[in-house]
Amino acid sequence: MNLSARRIRGIFRKELRDYRRNVPVIVSMAYLPLIFLIQPIVVIFKVDSSTAQIISHAPVLLYMLAIPALTPAMVAAYAVIGERQQGTLEPVLTTPIRREELLLGKAMAALVPSVAVSYTVFAVFVLVVDIFAAHGIAAALIQGPQLLAQLVFTPLLAAASIWIGIAISTRSNDVRSAQAFSLLATIPLAVPTALMAFKVIPATLGIALGFAAVLVLADGLGWRFVSAMFDRERLITGTR
Repeated sequence: MNLSARRIRGIFRKELRDYRRNVPVIVSMAYLPLIFLIQPIVVIFKVDSSTAQIISHAPVLLYMLAIPALTPAMVAAYAVIGERQQGTLEPVLTTPIRREELLLGKAMAALVPSVAVSYTVFAVFVLVVDIFAAHGIAAALIQGPQLLAQLVFTPLLAAASIWIGIAISTRSNDVRSAQAFSLLATIPLAVPTALMAFKVIPATLGIALGFAAVLVLADGLGWRFVSAMFDRERLITGTR
């Protein structure tokens, strides 16, 4: 398959411009990360120096991987149905751009800000803990394996979430319903990390590598699957 990098970049830049002008999309990218930032900060501030060793065995930081698992779907849910409702999708679909190029450009435009927001929120959390938490808490909590997990899993989870959101967006007739269904559909992505955070399943290297492999496969298949279900004629005519 020969893809045009120029056309993909064109869609990518167009989507970013649209996002900057779209208040609901910006709000969607802000409120969920804030929720997942406040909760662990409250928990950490309740811990004193005497229990610092206990917190070192609690993978609190894994809880924050829910941000890239859930937030990008809210943005991606707008990708098709939002543009269709604004009347800007039809002109794009009548151009020679391939559906794979269109979807990849839209996915990248959702991925970049989503990953940037996730990393920023995580960095703010680490900075707040380092400056304001009780003595010894930062050293006990902020450890190499969990930092690496944030670095690696954030883009993988975000990409999977985006393909789910775009898939639902292509079959929806309303932005709000698309966002609601996308959020519900991406909850399973956050389940493994939540189970690790609450010690239901052990946060071992083997389980982490297996989960990463599943996400890499899902991200690749997601693009193929959504491209296959993308129907230009239905989207132009508005038929089901």
